[in-house]
Amino acid sequence: MAFCSKCGQQMADGVKFCPSCGNPVQATQQQSPGLGDSYQRFANTPDSTAQFNPQDIANNKAMAILAYLGILVLVPIFAANNSPFARYHANQGLILLIVNIVLMIAAAILSAIFVAISWRLYFLSTLFWLIASIIILAFVIIGIINAASGKAKELPIIGKIRLLR
Repeated sequence: MAFCSKCGQQMADGVKFCPSCGNPVQATQQQSPGLGDSYQRFANTPDSTAQFNPQDIANNKAMAILAYLGILVLVPIFAANNSPFARYHANQGLILLIVNIVLMIAAAILSAIFVAISWRLYFLSTLFWLIASIIILAFVIIGIINAASGKAKELPIIGKIRLLR
């Protein structure tokens, strides 16, 4: 049984309005944290967009997007060297490229080890490679969305690393 917040009248569960005063009943459901909440905590990284000139952001969005496309990170590193916004995203893209290379080397080493033990274990290295590729793709998508929307947000986990100044 619930009570009206306005008049205090006892009400049956599930009613929309108080039978005594007609006051609408407020739903007091507590939501359990779901996947969206976990993603928000994961993706809630520092946003330093305010530190950049809006004109620089507008002029160099394309260069910032290129920074997340593998080896094309070299284009903004050399072509937009004087743009702080492009260099910020080039740094993020370079870190992501290095992490990608390290993960692929680790997958190759795991593959060689598993095949040496038994060819039946090869699927484990394939599974590792698949999971690593999906994670890298997710980071690429996050980076491209941030760059295209003119934001200077760090990538989750690896965003704090600075190679380019």
